[in-house]
Amino acid sequence: MAEEVRRVARVILLDPDDRILLLHGYEPDDPDVTWWFTPGGGVEGQETREEAALRELAEETGLTDVELGPLLWQRRCSFLFAGRRWDQEEWYYLARTARTDVALGELTELERRSVAGLRWWTSAELSAARETVYPTRLAELLRTLLDEGPPRTPLVLAP
Repeated sequence: MAEEVRRVARVILLDPDDRILLLHGYEPDDPDVTWWFTPGGGVEGQETREEAALRELAEETGLTDVELGPLLWQRRCSFLFAGRRWDQEEWYYLARTARTDVALGELTELERRSVAGLRWWTSAELSAARETVYPTRLAELLRTLLDEGPPRTPLVLAP
């Protein structure tokens, strides 16, 4: 039987200087395998994706006074992580915050074993980064977002 697709909500969180907040993750079974990714996670129960995005952002960063903006991007992805295959459909929402003092918040047990920290990135830093970042092409997507504003209809990203 096919594994159910996990519904995921993610947040493209920008500060007043247009820096983006990313979390630093790693494979629990191999801490040398690392990457950067946007805050967010799976939809729980009857909550909407918007509610999930805000809840996950609050849990992961402590930020609760964030207003969610438009849906920017959607992507379907499948990957191995922590010994299992994850098949998920991710929706990325724009949000802004004036608060830049963030810290890892109430992490799940798996997150505690796989998240090393978080930091704000400028578009230029992201473009120059040699590290793995998800979604792929985030530097280019962010540059377009900052230059042109949110897309009229959500972009469907390549898997």
